Amino acid sequence: MQNLMKRLVREEAGQDLIEYALLGSFVSLAAYLGANYLGTALNSWYSAVGGTATAGAAAVPDIP
Repeated sequence: MQNLMKRLVREEAGQDLIEYALLGSFVSLAAYLGANYLGTALNSWYSAVGGTATAGAAAVPDIP
């Protein structure tokens, strides 16, 4: 049993897999949060532009 524990501590093959899994998790979390923030910001911007366009169109007098 003691030899098994020493071998598990010395081996580094599983360590690489865990590091890649953690890196992939962090990258995907950052991409999700960035896309969520970008979507909210774009929605606000489009709403502001739409409101300005509507107000500008309402201010133009009708030509008889």
